[in-house]
Amino acid sequence: FRRALWGGLCKSKMAASCMRVLGRPGISVFSRAALPGPCRAYGTGGAGFRSKLFGAAPVRGGGGRVLGCAFLLGGGLGLYHTVKLSFQHQFAQQQTTRVESGNLRLTLYQYKTCPFCSKVRAFLDYYGLPYEVVEVNPVLRKEIKFSEYRKVPIVLVDMGEILQLNDSSVIISALKTYMISRDKTMQQIISYYPEMRSKNEKGKEVVEYNNKYWVMLTEQETVQVYPVKDSRKEEMKWRCWADDLLVHLISPNVYRTPRESLASFDYIVREGKFGPLEGFFAKYVGAAAMYVIGKRLKSRHNLQDDVRQDLYKAVNEWVAAIGKKREFMGGDQPNLADLAVFGVLRVMEGLQAFDDMMSNTKVRAWYRRMELATQQHLGRQ
Repeated sequence: FRRALWGGLCKSKMAASCMRVLGRPGISVFSRAALPGPCRAYGTGGAGFRSKLFGAAPVRGGGGRVLGCAFLLGGGLGLYHTVKLSFQHQFAQQQTTRVESGNLRLTLYQYKTCPFCSKVRAFLDYYGLPYEVVEVNPVLRKEIKFSEYRKVPIVLVDMGEILQLNDSSVIISALKTYMISRDKTMQQIISYYPEMRSKNEKGKEVVEYNNKYWVMLTEQETVQVYPVKDSRKEEMKWRCWADDLLVHLISPNVYRTPRESLASFDYIVREGKFGPLEGFFAKYVGAAAMYVIGKRLKSRHNLQDDVRQDLYKAVNEWVAAIGKKREFMGGDQPNLADLAVFGVLRVMEGLQAFDDMMSNTKVRAWYRRMELATQQHLGRQ
């Protein structure tokens, strides 16, 4: 910061010196005498057109003083932007250096084809956070026998003490909070997302988490992360939308027909952790079962007979919310809603539902930008 401030002050002194020189009568930066050799002006005025910039009479007297004031003003603006960029650069560095210097080691327990797990991977990849992956056998689940929480994703955070994060949205919110907040320990952050246990209509215990879409920041940190009015509310709204609506469109679409269901399970078996016998039964028995379940899900979520239309409608709704003036919902860079939606949609890659979505919606350009951003870990910058 001191170097940036000194550089800005030097620029201001140079601008003041220029003002004194340029304020002398007869001096003009645009005078022909100041340009070495023959000067050629280019324009669109056809033959005989001369640029007004270079063809104007030299500015004298008061004009020079005005020009000097303009240089002084430019020096002041240069100082402001130098200091501003310095603060922004320090803030961006803070997000990654705390993770690296804190010896934060992450282990993700997942099913590769699970949309909730894909959300977490999109977040970790975008920010360039190092992590190990443990692929969980979906039948025996012995890899997560240490946990009372029997779902994936689970992230273990090793900071000398092993801490467990459950639920994809809690994992993302907690890690993002840790990356930004200098005065909060991971133990404190986890306490901000308490478990809520209840029973559903079938008497089965359900675990939910309070505040899971909140990144826990101070007022100053909030201004840094969400400088645009209502951008925080918008991010939370669409993260919730990804969990409550978009994710429920995946299964009915990838298991829409017997053929698509078989192709989906072929992909699941290839990418997942199955033994030879488990893989055989998963592919054929699972495909038949999920085709039937997909029909039930269509009824449960009030989807149309042609579930593709619901997928197209939802995806186009997302693209319309971003609008034509933004690259991402986060503006020039993806926010947590961008990463959540991308993570959910990505699990369909290689399947007919994904190809149909790319051909029949307006999502392609945004999706390719997100793909590049995660592959190149652009959040690290």
